[in-house]
Amino acid sequence: MAEKNKKNDQKVLDAITPKSTDISKWYTDVVLKARLADYSPVKGCMIIRPYGYSIWEGVQRVLDAEFKRTGHENAYFPIFIPESFLTKEAEHVEGFAPEVAWVTQGGKEKLEERLAIRPTSEAIIGHMYAKWVESYRDLPILINQWANVVRWEKVTRPFLRTTEFLWQEGHTAHRTHEEAMEEVMRMLEVYRNFAENTLALPVVTGEKSQKEKFAGALNTYTIEALMPDGQALQSGTSHDLGQNFSKAFNIQFLDSDSERKLAWTTSWGMSTRIIGAIIMLHGDDRGLRLPPKIAPMQAVIIPIIYKEAEPVLSKANQISERLKSRGIRVHTDARDTYKPGWKYAEYEMMGVPLRIEIGQKDLEKGQICLVRRDTQEKMFIPDAELESKVDFLMNDIQQNLYNQALEIRKSKTFKASTFAEFMSVVKENSGMADVSWCGKPSCEERFKSEAGATIRCLQNEPAFSKCVVCGEEAKHRIYVARAY
Repeated sequence: MAEKNKKNDQKVLDAITPKSTDISKWYTDVVLKARLADYSPVKGCMIIRPYGYSIWEGVQRVLDAEFKRTGHENAYFPIFIPESFLTKEAEHVEGFAPEVAWVTQGGKEKLEERLAIRPTSEAIIGHMYAKWVESYRDLPILINQWANVVRWEKVTRPFLRTTEFLWQEGHTAHRTHEEAMEEVMRMLEVYRNFAENTLALPVVTGEKSQKEKFAGALNTYTIEALMPDGQALQSGTSHDLGQNFSKAFNIQFLDSDSERKLAWTTSWGMSTRIIGAIIMLHGDDRGLRLPPKIAPMQAVIIPIIYKEAEPVLSKANQISERLKSRGIRVHTDARDTYKPGWKYAEYEMMGVPLRIEIGQKDLEKGQICLVRRDTQEKMFIPDAELESKVDFLMNDIQQNLYNQALEIRKSKTFKASTFAEFMSVVKENSGMADVSWCGKPSCEERFKSEAGATIRCLQNEPAFSKCVVCGEEAKHRIYVARAY
């Protein structure tokens, strides 16, 4: 019987491809087995299951508090955008044209004007800001919306790249360019802080090249995370839109000097692809490993019952109440239809940071068993030390996951001074290249054409060599990598 139970417990893990063998297959296995998402009958879309959505709710909870702390309000704009709105900003429409889904018929009637299904909302929000802004006293406008968008992707993967995805998009309008730039950099820092301190994702920050910037922006700033396979993941962006959309939609205001002026606008966003970063960077061969700050369940209590159930269940409920009173998100699994070993594997798959085991022997000894998800370390502590130990472990697990992810980035980032060295970094070492660049588009194009890589961001440090491509004087130090 014991052997049979052991085999059943192992089934939870058997369906996962080892991460070191095939990270792409491993990723898909974890998404499905941890019940984060499932495939939709609509190609390229996904069903976000309750556990996956609860992680997104955690993202919303933390970010929304930050947005409101920095003075922003939530609103909602329509998912349908008239074609004439998109075409008002030439670079914007050109950049999104290949990804736009169109509505051409409503009911049985053909529409007089096609409606785009929102790929992003600058156009319709620009139209409304023009209506709302009259005077400099109406500025700044600081609005965010939580919404879904559609971009017709050719190659998709759950969370990382899907045809429809969830995100937040902030849109602001300002009196001066200086004020707008303060907003751009403020929100970039909000994203960096959130990624590193809540999600335990170390990121690099910087400006995008003009080729890689958001369509319609003057400049785009980004946070980039590096995955274990050496590919970068754009994790959040903040855009200086200048006056491009103000010109297109006539967002004017009467300033204090009685002159009519164009507003300066920004936009910034983070999407459900950040969940893909959490999965890929922190996960292991047992499944997810969630940072405690974002984990829907920070701890799971598993009663181990052999004879008398009541004393053990009573103690489990007592432990649960003690931890809940300290703000710990805790769940007690008292199901009698599964053996403890099965539950262990299930919650390891789900990435719950801490497992708490309690049985009759533990009651007799006045102890509690704790098991860390990140290291698999098992420890027995006196009952009286529960609260302080759990508090310590929540912080320690969070920091350990960040440190491990940081080591991955360091081990996968290499300097290169020649194009041959660059090619070796990206192709042979599957890493991110730290290189110098002259700034010419022709040299940037070679990154893509010969290595399938793109400039992830410009660094805020001087070039350390000649241009890695042409050998001429370099203007920028940059990160270059393949990307999801």
